[in-house]
Amino acid sequence: MELRLRSATADEIEPWLSRLAADYAAEIAGAGSLPPDEARQKADNDLRAQLKDRTGQLMFRLTVGEQPVGWLWLAVPFPGGDPAMAWVNYVQVDPEFRGRGYGRQAMVLAEREAAARGMTSVGLNVHGPNVVARALYDSLGYQVTAQQMKKVL
Repeated sequence: MELRLRSATADEIEPWLSRLAADYAAEIAGAGSLPPDEARQKADNDLRAQLKDRTGQLMFRLTVGEQPVGWLWLAVPFPGGDPAMAWVNYVQVDPEFRGRGYGRQAMVLAEREAAARGMTSVGLNVHGPNVVARALYDSLGYQVTAQQMKKVL
């Protein structure tokens, strides 16, 4: 079956945001950017800042038929950035549904949604250790526009 976007309900969004903060903090800490307690504070602060004004913040459930299989959070346009660029704040396929091409389909749907809303580009961030996501974005034609590096001494 085909992957589709469905607007997430308020009942779905609130518990998801709590899990998202924890996942984001783990990615920050896993990339070696910050210790776990500081990573959690940064994740909470970043999410609060992004959601202060929910205008243009589109949160979707990825579904196959009626079955939710993941999440897509798209900002249209990217706040504080290029007014013609959408931003993928988060895309995730639930673990039990991975390996079926849904991540690729989700990104294509994000691009279509952005284009339908008048955007001319889509941006995103990906943490260095996330090689699966980086390979997906490379294969879809995303280009590195900035890169941070770190060496632990």
